[in-house]
Amino acid sequence: MPIVQIDMFEGRSIEQKRAMVEKVTQAIAETANCQAESVTIIIREMPKHHLSKGGKLFSDK
Repeated sequence: MPIVQIDMFEGRSIEQKRAMVEKVTQAIAETANCQAESVTIIIREMPKHHLSKGGKLFSDK
């Protein structure tokens, strides 16, 4: 039972998330040789001020 966690900035539509999880599920099922129904995906969204790189918040870029 593969479990995939996707961290990304907030702001994607529900349609974009549906398309993403369909494609990710297909890729995992094919490469892990398992049923799509056994793939679990967790989407974690965050605002840009909750992540930084190189000492700068993404909201400041």
